[in-house]
Amino acid sequence: MTIDFSQYVSCLATDADHPHREALESSYHEASRVMSPRGLDNYLTGLRAMCTMGKGQDLVLTYAGEMPRVVKEVGEDIVPDIVEALMKLASHTSGTVITLIMASLPLAAGRLGDAEVLRGYLGLLHQLAGKAPRGLRPMMENIDELLSKLTLGGLRRWALWGAQAHQRDLEGQMAYFGLKTESARAVLQKERRGTLFVDNQRRLNFYLRALWARAFFMRPTSGDYESRQGLKPYIEDFQIHLPDAFDVWHGISGLEVYRAAAAHCAAHMVYTQARLSAEQLSPAQMRFIALFEDARIEHLAIRDFPGLKKLWLQFFTAPMTPDDDYDERHPMLDLMVRLAHALLDEDHRDGEPLVDEAAAAFRAELAVRPDDNRISWLAGVTFYNQATARLPLPNLRILEAWPQPYRDDNRYIWAFSENLFTERGIDYLPASQQQVRKYVSAVELANEVDVETAGDDAQEVWICATEFFPYEDEGISYNQIEGKEPVSEPYRYQEWDYQAQLFRPDWVTVLERRQGRGDPERMDEILTKHKPIASRIRHLIDALQPQGIVRRRGYEEGEELDLNAAVRAMIDIRRGLMPDPRINIRITRHLRDLAIVVLMDLSESTNEPTDADDPDSPSILTLTREATGLLAWAIDSIGDAFAVHGFASDGRHDVQYYRFKDFGQRYDDEAKSRLAGMKGGLSTRMGAALRHAGWHLSQQGATKRLVLLITDGEPADIDERDPQYLRHDAKKAVEDLRRLGIHTYCLTLDPDADRYVARIFGENGYSIVDQVERLPERLPAVFAALTG
Repeated sequence: MTIDFSQYVSCLATDADHPHREALESSYHEASRVMSPRGLDNYLTGLRAMCTMGKGQDLVLTYAGEMPRVVKEVGEDIVPDIVEALMKLASHTSGTVITLIMASLPLAAGRLGDAEVLRGYLGLLHQLAGKAPRGLRPMMENIDELLSKLTLGGLRRWALWGAQAHQRDLEGQMAYFGLKTESARAVLQKERRGTLFVDNQRRLNFYLRALWARAFFMRPTSGDYESRQGLKPYIEDFQIHLPDAFDVWHGISGLEVYRAAAAHCAAHMVYTQARLSAEQLSPAQMRFIALFEDARIEHLAIRDFPGLKKLWLQFFTAPMTPDDDYDERHPMLDLMVRLAHALLDEDHRDGEPLVDEAAAAFRAELAVRPDDNRISWLAGVTFYNQATARLPLPNLRILEAWPQPYRDDNRYIWAFSENLFTERGIDYLPASQQQVRKYVSAVELANEVDVETAGDDAQEVWICATEFFPYEDEGISYNQIEGKEPVSEPYRYQEWDYQAQLFRPDWVTVLERRQGRGDPERMDEILTKHKPIASRIRHLIDALQPQGIVRRRGYEEGEELDLNAAVRAMIDIRRGLMPDPRINIRITRHLRDLAIVVLMDLSESTNEPTDADDPDSPSILTLTREATGLLAWAIDSIGDAFAVHGFASDGRHDVQYYRFKDFGQRYDDEAKSRLAGMKGGLSTRMGAALRHAGWHLSQQGATKRLVLLITDGEPADIDERDPQYLRHDAKKAVEDLRRLGIHTYCLTLDPDADRYVARIFGENGYSIVDQVERLPERLPAVFAALTG
């Protein structure tokens, strides 16, 4: 589906030839895969809002690229809230800070895990923008570490403490939020919680699925803004809501608390077949009835899975700590806790007749009709009447302060007049909003498709896996006639921030695309033009011992007799001389297990002539094409697996990656035509291109893998003013590839490259071509030295 972006991003040039259009289209296609039509409308409306804010095009492109990833984490309903929050921040802080906030939102959404919690996070940022505006930027630069250690409540307390402590000290404010002071680290350690939900959500899902063989939907909640208690677990809209963190409780680990809470809530959902009526009941009576209903569903769960008894019982038998408020507990609440223990453990005798009798009577009813929750209603009302006749009834706040942290607030078991108990959960999605995308053959598409012009709001979209060719011109497809370049899926890579000494996760977007074609004979003419160099390359090829059967002469033992050496030996014997015993030929099979990516820098500077004083001299791009053509011919003759790629960049949102020849593709007229049509433009974001080339190499099974980079300058891009930033990132990319077993070598045409290239690629990882016109002969020689 093609969309006119001009009405949404009037602040950007979005004509057909503008490179930002591909980045926007790629982001929109990604959004269409995860959003409904309503969500797409909100997404585009937000795009227009980002543009009208006047905070720069980087914010617009960041919003377009990052919002689909936020939606994947917490759903599309969050989009209007994010747009509103960013617009509120526009009057408090700069566009750079807002861009950082938008760029970090996918990380925050993944760590917080819930739309409502993310809304609380956005509210916190708005509050900080008024109290500590200088601290927002350093806080965003360290948000990965903060959210990996703190809940939203802990982050709130940490941030507000720093804002209050450094209210008028701007330098101290920036240092605190940048985690550069002892007080920042100390408060961080104080607010750090034991076990985070986001780190254990997957294992809890597997745990419940292993028990009941069905999926349960779990979401985190955050209620510990002012205290460390948090919210109780609860069930709402058929989803289990658990606190975003649990501390160790009386020696029981936070993970054990999560298991107990998740299993208890899941037992409610499995064994509750009908809701209990709450009519004519007081809140206190409902609390007593819920006590017996908890015991009923736990009894049924233990019947099916006896090991759950040990999991839940430890919360009643755990030893009290010196800080426990057991002595201050209200007598009525204490009586209820003792009854819960007796109901859970049939072997436990409390000693209080009221508790033991109530537990025995309820177990007798469970033996007769365990699936009928009305027994809980009757037992709860009976025990309420008996207990209130002996003890005063406290206020509801005391009754709800249940000491065992794993039990929920029981809202799930009650039916009120305004809601109905249905069988479907919140995960149900109407068929009209579901969309299926299928890749089909051309025959299926022609014969079966109902609507050829279906858009992204269609229920089912069919995509043709091959191209159509018109009958009148079989050599050109419809895509080529229309000139529509296919847009790849966005590839996102981290980038190293040397100042913060941390990776910026998913910071760079790489888009693969194709350049135009040229005349393939142009590549064949290169061999004729550089015939002396080609002749020397042929000798190099012979010296590299191509893959296959190799016969080596001059061995005393071997598989064949070397006839010439044998004749010479006989002549020496007749002359009375000592003959040379090395008269045999040894046959070996030589295997070259090598994969190489020739990666070309195709930035705007490659269009400059090699001689500034002679405008008719060949451009750097022309020499790069000639050198690559000679190298491709040489590698193809040897038989090694290789690919020829190129790159250029227009900011971190649009690193353009060109694939002229892929692994497994023959070096034929198609590959030659793409090399003949290569063009230069834009900037040089080297680290992202190296990581993507390394990803392509990682798909190859070769034992030796090499990225051979050809560049005419240092890393640079339009959105980075610090010249050291991209250099350090490129160095980090080289180190990361080395850990993956991928060697990187740079052939640079910059005569001043000594200043930076050794720090990026290492002392033995580069060569400088002082005379650019010698590149065609230097490149094959470098390849021979690296792989021979």
